[in-house]
Amino acid sequence: MTLPRKVREEEALKPYQVELLKLQRYLEDEDRRMIVLFEGRDAAGKGGTIRRVTRYMNEKHYRVVALGKPTEEQRSQWYFQRYVAQFPSGGEMVLFDRSWYNRAMVEPVFGFCTDEEHRNFLRGVVGFEKDLVRQGTILVKLYFSVTKEEQARRFDRRRDDPLRQWKLSEIDVQAQEHWDDFTDAKYQMLRRTSTADAPWTIVRSEDKHQARLNAMRVILNAVPYGGRSGEVDFVPDPDIVVSAAQELALMEADRIRSGKFTG
Repeated sequence: MTLPRKVREEEALKPYQVELLKLQRYLEDEDRRMIVLFEGRDAAGKGGTIRRVTRYMNEKHYRVVALGKPTEEQRSQWYFQRYVAQFPSGGEMVLFDRSWYNRAMVEPVFGFCTDEEHRNFLRGVVGFEKDLVRQGTILVKLYFSVTKEEQARRFDRRRDDPLRQWKLSEIDVQAQEHWDDFTDAKYQMLRRTSTADAPWTIVRSEDKHQARLNAMRVILNAVPYGGRSGEVDFVPDPDIVVSAAQELALMEADRIRSGKFTG
């Protein structure tokens, strides 16, 4: 009897989820800190990937952080302050479902920050992350990339499915009409903030299962834990995972061909 596709896909993730437990044990044993950022357009598959990454983890040693709209008090603080308050202690992993990079994409596109605040962020975040990594934090920055057509299809599914309607916000509804604005912001973010200390990794998420599996590979490869299984393929699929430099080159080629960025 052949198992349903979704069941087969979940089973295929289990060897990687076992490896993630080994990674978590390494962080605990070595008292290391780890941060994983999940960024990308709405409906790109960030939340589903986070749920698979953490499914079997020890809840005492990881946290998922998804911060809402800042309060007036928080708006008066140093921009990074409310994120730093959520940073991991030794032995802990924190997964940010959207992060301080709100100021690179969502906030400027929707006018939630000034042009000066946006420029200051792009100037300051590189040093902020360099210092974070220099002091021993393992930092993984994942950008989930989805096409305009696939995003629209996922929004329609949310709209029509009562179990998913809660996922559809007013911002989501406007995401399609602001597609080009988000693309321009993505280009600037990748160009200015992908560095040797804290590079961006792009995850193509048209196929949710492949995006989840390959995101796990990227996370596992970021940590020098021992006892790796010889039967698990740790090599990311080059059709799914690309570097920021590769993504920027593709975007620039698109701009030459069509006169604007796409993707």
